Amino acid sequence: MSAFSYSLDDAIRPSSRLPFGVGLGLFFFIVFVIAVWLIGSRNPYTHAGYVGYLTRGAVFGKSTFYGVQRGPTSSGRGWLLDVTNVSVTPYTYSDDFTGEDAVLSKDNLKIGFRVHTVWRVNEARIPLFMERFSTTMAGGHDSEKEPDAIVKVAYGHFIREPLRTFARDEVQQRNGLEVKDALIAIGDSVLARIQKYAADSPFIISSVVVGNVQYPGEVADAVSKKLAATQDLQRKDTEIEIERKERTKREVQAQGIANAMQIIRGQLSAMYIQHEAIEAQKTMVNSPNHTVVYIPVGPMGVPLAGTFSTVPVSETANAR
Repeated sequence: MSAFSYSLDDAIRPSSRLPFGVGLGLFFFIVFVIAVWLIGSRNPYTHAGYVGYLTRGAVFGKSTFYGVQRGPTSSGRGWLLDVTNVSVTPYTYSDDFTGEDAVLSKDNLKIGFRVHTVWRVNEARIPLFMERFSTTMAGGHDSEKEPDAIVKVAYGHFIREPLRTFARDEVQQRNGLEVKDALIAIGDSVLARIQKYAADSPFIISSVVVGNVQYPGEVADAVSKKLAATQDLQRKDTEIEIERKERTKREVQAQGIANAMQIIRGQLSAMYIQHEAIEAQKTMVNSPNHTVVYIPVGPMGVPLAGTFSTVPVSETANAR
């Protein structure tokens, strides 16, 4: 055994080189060091969807920045290590402008609406977020109950109020009844302004949507009545157009009938009527079921066609 070789067994049993008391004291010292290390060292863990901001504490002095870890992972056990986990997943927040928070439009109409915002913390700027924008320490029991509190509080302090100011300003620049038709334009304008405002911050604003417009009751009733009157006028215009089309249709039908009658009258000569009568006789004679009909005949045995007087000849002569 070399001069510097010493085992744990040597510390707990008498040795020819160390007194018993010294060996036992060294053993307890080693146990104490191990216990202090286990108590003071930690293996901070970061869950998926979070980025951990690692710091190393100090018994005397101040804590220092140790590094960043992207979850799910842990740093490995280290002396006085601690982590603040910051969520980097998207959030959707809604801000209501109703009641006392309703906004006066350009023509002094009080309008209520809602703004939906989608945002997240830039994972590449977690140190900046922690050092300049975070006012809540995520440690202990509070962070376990509300792990996203650090992000929500920072958003409320830095983004929420400017966003509300931009939304109010965009609505105030328009007349009341124009707001409902300009919701997309208002949302795009608010998004551009808040993105410019947050350009150098760790916040990424990806979407702003304005909706749920609410007008005062009397205005909504007036708009509803106007819409109903407009629909009634459109219905009457449709009915008038239908009547006009029906009249045109009847006129065309009547003209067609008149033209047909005129053509028929022009073709109803005595010869034509005689021809039709002869054809009818042929059809009847060739039919298996026929009866004999006696009809007046004229010269050459053809049917008489024309108009005949029912007054006897003698009466006609006397009348002359």
